[in-house]
Amino acid sequence: MSANTLANTWEVKPSEARRIQEELRKQVVLSPLEGKCSLIAGADISFNKYEPTVYAGIVVLDIESLQPVAHALAITKVHFPYVPGLLSFREIPALLQAWKLLEVKPDVIMADGHGIAHPRRLGIATHFGLATNMPSLGLAKKKLVGKYEEPDSLPGSFSPLEHNNETVGYVYRTKKNVKPVYVSPGFKTDLESALSILRQTTGKYRIPEPTRQAHLLVNQLRRGEIKEGFYRYPASTQLFS
Repeated sequence: MSANTLANTWEVKPSEARRIQEELRKQVVLSPLEGKCSLIAGADISFNKYEPTVYAGIVVLDIESLQPVAHALAITKVHFPYVPGLLSFREIPALLQAWKLLEVKPDVIMADGHGIAHPRRLGIATHFGLATNMPSLGLAKKKLVGKYEEPDSLPGSFSPLEHNNETVGYVYRTKKNVKPVYVSPGFKTDLESALSILRQTTGKYRIPEPTRQAHLLVNQLRRGEIKEGFYRYPASTQLFS
């Protein structure tokens, strides 16, 4: 089975999912982001508790202005149980539906979750990068694995996240005296690329703009305030303040 086919295999049992992760980690490429990054996507999902429906969204931003260019939203059913460490099998199929609808492809994807900062080095950002063959990084609000020293309280302060004697990401303070975020490379990016992108996309909130705006969109979709499908924004549109 090819790496791309394996990365797009979803209807399996948790034991098989772990085996797939172990196989896929051998295919993970970590390297500096190639070329100029003009467009960055944020990817996120939303659920109603105890319901099988998943609301997925990908929003594409101009990385210089952090203004939206386009988004795609999809509503699907989840078929994989909630198992810590295996969330990519639960969430990525819905994100792939949104990806298929997205007519404006980004240069890099920031997923809400971890990249290689994962027990088997295959968090949702890494798995999604493999599934789409796109450069990716993970941006998480909570630690999954590893140890670190608390970064300084000032914005821009960071410290390495270490797991099994390996640096798997950075713990980064986006706002003064606010809880840090956890950034890690996913696929076709490296530690420094991930950190650089985080710095470029951090605005006035704790969460950087790509995943913050994706989060707001999927919650609007879940509440029925907007519809699924592809949408291209007029020039100079401000999505969320």
